[in-house]
Amino acid sequence: MKQIKTNFNELTTSVPKDIKVELDLSFAISNRIYELMTERGLTKKQFADALGKRPSEITKWLSGQHNFTIRTLSQLSVFFGKSLIAVSNGKKTAKPYIVNNIEDSSISFCAEP
Repeated sequence: MKQIKTNFNELTTSVPKDIKVELDLSFAISNRIYELMTERGLTKKQFADALGKRPSEITKWLSGQHNFTIRTLSQLSVFFGKSLIAVSNGKKTAKPYIVNNIEDSSISFCAEP
């Protein structure tokens, strides 16, 4: 087991930082969608039907391997009534920019100071 862990650590150290961040964000978004689905008691099929999507597309979303567009993220925020992401203007005193005054968010994309 130690050898597997060592090999995994070696592999991940060679991954560029931007790719690591992209993966972290992708999984954070998919986890947030799953969390909101379960809060509403929705199955993948029910969620897909409500959005006019195929269940296979929802499965892809939840896998962390989907590259979401801003349009899709906006539609999901409206559907759930909660933000999936928040964007800050980079000032420490400023509040994150929240679309449609949706206050609850679990992911933040903040500009570098």
